[in-house]
Amino acid sequence: MKRVLSITALALTLTVAAVTAGQATAARSGMGEKNIVQTAVAAGQFKTLASLLTTAGLAKTLQGKGPFTVFAPTDAAFAKVPKATLTALGKDKAKLRAVLLYHVVKGEVTAAQAMKLTSAKTLQGKALTIRVSGGKVIVGGATVTGADVMASNGVIHVIDKVLIP
Repeated sequence: MKRVLSITALALTLTVAAVTAGQATAARSGMGEKNIVQTAVAAGQFKTLASLLTTAGLAKTLQGKGPFTVFAPTDAAFAKVPKATLTALGKDKAKLRAVLLYHVVKGEVTAAQAMKLTSAKTLQGKALTIRVSGGKVIVGGATVTGADVMASNGVIHVIDKVLIP
């Protein structure tokens, strides 16, 4: 009887440990069951960004393993860019890719980590300056208006300006 109780207790302990581990994984990816592109599309405020990522052939990259950190301009941020500039970028895939990759950093950089940095190297190759002013994180001249939107393959920080390298 003691042996049956011991085996039952062990099985219960292993089950609780497995459930707890599963919850921890779900919590990590919970907000992030979708990849960066899916998360951005679902948010509804990144339609222009999602469209340009597809045009530039980068959507699949940002749906990949990662992790990536994306400083994502909203549709309102893209509305501030002169139409002639957007049109020119749409016609020049290499320049469009450069602009979009200037918004992406390899690895997962949370807001707390970003606040301790002075710069971060982008996938475009140049570094973005990072500073804190008035309690707000400023990345390359854009203000982070929403931080730590977790995805399965990284993190998105919402910014109010399109960054041009």
